[in-house]
Amino acid sequence: MALSHKARRRLSLLLLLVWLPAYVVVAITLVGLLDRPPFWLELAIYAGLGVAWALPFRAVFRGIGKAPSQDD
Repeated sequence: MALSHKARRRLSLLLLLVWLPAYVVVAITLVGLLDRPPFWLELAIYAGLGVAWALPFRAVFRGIGKAPSQDD
């Protein structure tokens, strides 16, 4: 079932305002449980996690910045 443009906009707003801050806290907590890795490794971990959070939600964010089509 495809989401309407309005529903995708609302879901993307929810993801950005609720899920993303929670994800950041969890990521920092999990990396903090490790002994302090070298700077380059820590940077690579955070860069990877920064991309990984959005991959499952690509379909939600696709086309959000465009005007809604006449079908929606």
